[in-house]
Order: sequence, then structure tokens, then C-alpha cells
Amino acid sequence: MGAFGDKLNAFLGEVSGVLWGIPLIVLIIGTGIFLTIRVGFLQIRLLPTALRLVFSKKHSKEAEGDITQFQALTTALAATVGTGNIVGVATAVILGGPGAIFWMWIAAVLGMATKYSEALLAVKYRVKDSNGKMAGGPMYYLERGLKQKWLAVLFAVFGVMASFGIGNGTQSNSVAGVVKNTFSIDPWITGVVLTIVVGLVILGGISSIGNVTAIFVPVMALFYLVAGLIVIIMNFSSVPAAFGVIISDAFTGAAVGGGAVGAAIRYGVARGIFSNEAGLGSAPIAAAAAKTDLPGRQALISMTQVFLDTLVICSITGLTIVMSGVYKNPDIQANELTTAAFGTFLGSFGPYVVAIGLVFFASSTIMGWAYYGEKCLQYLIKAPGAITIYRIVFVLFVYVGATSSLDLVWTFSDVANGLMAIPNLIGLIGLSGVIVAETRIIQKTLKEEKLALRSQN
Repeated sequence: MGAFGDKLNAFLGEVSGVLWGIPLIVLIIGTGIFLTIRVGFLQIRLLPTALRLVFSKKHSKEAEGDITQFQALTTALAATVGTGNIVGVATAVILGGPGAIFWMWIAAVLGMATKYSEALLAVKYRVKDSNGKMAGGPMYYLERGLKQKWLAVLFAVFGVMASFGIGNGTQSNSVAGVVKNTFSIDPWITGVVLTIVVGLVILGGISSIGNVTAIFVPVMALFYLVAGLIVIIMNFSSVPAAFGVIISDAFTGAAVGGGAVGAAIRYGVARGIFSNEAGLGSAPIAAAAAKTDLPGRQALISMTQVFLDTLVICSITGLTIVMSGVYKNPDIQANELTTAAFGTFLGSFGPYVVAIGLVFFASSTIMGWAYYGEKCLQYLIKAPGAITIYRIVFVLFVYVGATSSLDLVWTFSDVANGLMAIPNLIGLIGLSGVIVAETRIIQKTLKEEKLALRSQN
């Protein structure tokens, strides 16, 4: 990387350490607590309703938007369900002990309120662009709602940067690495194949991305979940003990890594946020494209993203790791932990489960983030052809990521993601009154719809 690159990487590493330290975590969790109280613990009360709405098309057929509510959800899930669900959970356990998983769950419950609020504002303040397509997200509610265009510009700039880092290069690099280690295929071959596949999808825009992720995401999630559930069911007698270890360690911190309670909280919360992106402001960009009649309806659907990502998929990974006991090995690395855990129960098939899961998860992340990045760029640059150029460069960067060493890009990506969160969280707090008002509307509507359904029966 060179002397300059090493120095830059070290500097960005220090910035990332500060940025993703206690202050930002407190801000994200604090915002989650604040919004949870303001919406009356809606993420718990209306979760069953939200899960039903995921598969409902009744209220989106005639509504404005570019993709269905389900496609908006799967596009957001495609971008968030990634390496964080496999390697991120392992890192949390290595650094904070099994108790970190408990704090990951807490962060997810609070993050559901944050994700709900982000999506609500994204639909509320979305606009139609010159091509008649929907455009929305933090940059629009920061400008049109909060009346702070400078914050909107900052978010969009950081969003474009992050799309090439955590949304592209780091993901293709992970895919190439795991394919090489598991299937002995050279990275350049993986790079070519991945570039072609991603190019065919994202050059078609959000409709193409939505159509692909609507199939891709359920399949990839089901594959990983089935493998994880097989492990859990076959070893069900060990599940209560695993839960016991997770909960007790969350408060005693008597596990690996010198894990004090503070370490369990810090790494559990940080990796949970990294996995589901609640508070970062990325997923609302996809929510804004959904065909929906009310902001609150799409917000409830978007809220389930955190539930599925962290409380379901990450929990499968976490329970498998704890049940296996391999995390107690002081010599094991985070990128090896999940593979070793599945291998404990599934033998030689275990590494293939993790490898295939990573390939699907990371590939889908690239597709989701391609849309996020182009919408951020569209906000900054209105010139015709800018989006086409962006898509071409983005696709080519997939190959660069697959065939290069990207330590600097990983560090830079962490910084860009953290910087995205700050203006977004300011917007959520500042517009909490709007969130409350729209929440009253959707709750009243849902109540009236329920009464009407009862009267029909």
C-alpha cells in the first residue's frame, strides 16, 4: 500500500475508533430509546401486524411508487444482510464474550423504532425526480422536513463514499476470499463473474434490483436459516444452556477477551448496528421507492428488516457459536469462528454453509448499496447521464474489489458509515413530532380497517 497509504490507513483507523466509540453508540441507542418512548413501544405492540403487512399487496396496488412494499423491504434486506450476520456476530463474541449477543438483541429492539421512524420520514418527504421515479431518504427529510440542506448534502456525500466501500469493494473482496479458500477458485475469475451478474442487475435500476432481491433475499436467508435451524433442532437440549450463558455473561462479563460488562455492551451494540444499519440512514432510501398509501404502513414493513436481520439471522449465528463452545479457544480468529462452529455440528458440510451464505449475503449487499449510492449522487448532481456513469463505475469497482487488497477501503468505509449516521440521527430527533403525528394516523387507520374487516365477517 506504500508509506502514504499506511499512514492514511492508520489515521482513518484512529478516526474510526473514535467515531464508532462510546459517543456514537450512545447517540444511536439514545435515539432508539427516545423514539421507542415517543411511538409508545410500537415495535413490540405492532410487530405481528407489521409481519402480516410484509406480504400484503392490498394497499400498494394503486399507490405511488416504483416497487412493491415487499420489494422495498427485500432491497433493504439485501443491503444489510451481509458479512455482519456471520463475521460481525463472531467478532462481537470474540471481543465482548457471549453476553454481547444479548446486547445485540437489545440494540435490535430499539433499532426497530429507529428503522420505523427513518422509513416513515423517507416516504413522507419523498419527491418525484425528472424521470418520474421516487427519490427519498435522509437527504430529503433533512432538507424538506428539518430545513437543513447542509446536513442533507453531508449525508449524501458520505452515502456515495460508503457505497463504493462497505457497499461494494469490501463485499466483493469478501466473496472472492471465501470462494478461493473454500472452492480454490482464483479471485479474478470470481471478480469477472460477480461483475457481470451485478452489472446485469443494477444497470436496470431499482425495478430490476427490486425484482431480483424479491427472489434472491428469501432464498439466501432461507438457506442459511435452514442450516442453522438444523443445528439447533438436532442439538435442542443445548439451547437452554446457550441462552443461559448469553444472558449471564451479558451482566457478569466473565467470558473471553477480558470481557467486562462494558465490552459486552459496546461490541454487542456496535456489531448489532453494523448488521442491521438502524440509524445509519441507508435503508430509508429503498423504503421511499415503495408503492404505499401511507408513510406509516411502509414504516411498519421496514421495521421488520431489523427483526429479520438481527433477531432472527444473527441469533442463528450467535446460538450456533455459543452451543459449539469453539469461542473459548483463545487462538481462533473472528473470521474463522462461525465456520468452526458450523463445522462442529455439520462436519465437512459446515464450511460450505458459511461460504455459500457469505457469497449470497455479500453479493446482495452490493446490489442494495448500488441503489443507495445512486440516489445520494442524484441528490448532489442533477446532470443527465450522471447516474449511468455512476452505475458503470460502480460495476467496474466490483472487479477491483475482488482482486485487490482493501484494508484502506474497509477502514474508510467504517468512517463514511459513521459520518452518515450523525446527520440522520439529528434529523430523526428533530422531526420526532412528525413521526408521532404520522404514527397516530397509521394506528387509527389500522384500527378502522380491523373493525371494517370484522363487520364484513
